Amino acid sequence: MDILDAPIPPEAVEARLDALVARHRRAGNAGIELLNLLGGQAEGLLDRLPPVLRAQLSVRTEAALRAAMAAAQGSRGVVAQGPGWMNRALSTTMGGLGGMGGLPTALIELPITVTVLLRAIQDAAVDASFDPAEAGVQYDCIQVFATAGPLDRDDGADTGFIGTRLTVTGPALNALIARVAPRLAAVLGQKLAAQAVPVLGAAAGAATNYVYTGYYQQMAQVHFGLRRLAIEADLPHDQVLGVFRQRLAGPD
Repeated sequence: MDILDAPIPPEAVEARLDALVARHRRAGNAGIELLNLLGGQAEGLLDRLPPVLRAQLSVRTEAALRAAMAAAQGSRGVVAQGPGWMNRALSTTMGGLGGMGGLPTALIELPITVTVLLRAIQDAAVDASFDPAEAGVQYDCIQVFATAGPLDRDDGADTGFIGTRLTVTGPALNALIARVAPRLAAVLGQKLAAQAVPVLGAAAGAATNYVYTGYYQQMAQVHFGLRRLAIEADLPHDQVLGVFRQRLAGPD
């Protein structure tokens, strides 16, 4: 339920915006961290995958997203929300296990990792006092995956939200998943390529999952933090987002 108290003062809005900009920049540093872990080789990772698998990546990712929606939401009734490091630790462990057998086990691990990532995003929504069971919040959770992956530099263009939650329907969510899947597939394809070598892929899988989870956790905090700030400041979300983007484009 939206807060009905008096709007927070302008100085509090300024401070919250500064904190969200700083968080967004920390998320962007994940790409540098991952490049160091992979020996500076980001370009060409997808080319290491078999052509048949590259052609199937979007379909596999879309299927993983659809399954993750149900699995992540269902897990909330079984596993209580814990600190953010728990999702990151679980994702790291799964990445390591998935990479132990090379590409075959990495493909088995892929939908599990997507579920853990989505659960971490849902936890960020809860931290901002949103209910991940609501259709509009589910839409926003998937939308976090539309942000640039940790190997790309994000310019903040994908931090917007759907205009009104009342118009969110099942078909709208399905359409969003179909749009997000190709972009997420490119991110996850790089992960699979890093895991392709058995045993050695375990270290790469753990490292990439560690960085990816941290990245999407940070981006989800920004995503839902901006939504909550607009509500608490009683300002149009577009206005808050516009100021955020201006600050993000400014000097570090």
